[in-house]
Amino acid sequence: MRKIIASALVTLDGVAEDPGGYGGTSFGGWALPYFGDESVRLSIEALAGCDYFLCGRRTYEMFAAAWGNAEGPYGDRLRSLRKLVASSTIKGDLTWNAELLEGDTIAALKQLKKQDGGDIIMYGNPTLLRSLLANDLVDELDLMLHPVLLGTGQKLFADDTPQTKLTLNNQTALDNGVTILSYRI
Repeated sequence: MRKIIASALVTLDGVAEDPGGYGGTSFGGWALPYFGDESVRLSIEALAGCDYFLCGRRTYEMFAAAWGNAEGPYGDRLRSLRKLVASSTIKGDLTWNAELLEGDTIAALKQLKKQDGGDIIMYGNPTLLRSLLANDLVDELDLMLHPVLLGTGQKLFADDTPQTKLTLNNQTALDNGVTILSYRI
């Protein structure tokens, strides 16, 4: 059975918005100074066991633009993964090895989880994450906690996030000050 792994870059004050700077915010790109060789290696390792990359419309559009033709091991692996896009606003065919999850996204993901194969990884997207948590679909939550305070931006967990008990599975401190916290749910 597949797992859904939710992975997010987050600041110390809980902001998950625009870590790569592709969202057009004034504070975007806050995670870029920390995305060195060690982070790239760990990101590739995380993608290695996955068959699917789950995302919402904004993440799909930003990642396709930023990584769609990127060279190198991380870009190559990301490009090769099948993308599942959860969106009610996108219509028509998608590019970048992506397919739209039409209809009931939660039901489609429950069915996909029952199949044999590699895991499903999801980056960021607080709205989609809350929906997956509310429907008991997240098996693992990986947070890359960055030593930055922004004071603005969308938080990963809003006030309406369902109460969820987490069990720390692993923790890794990187040389650049980022701490990776991996939780089982």
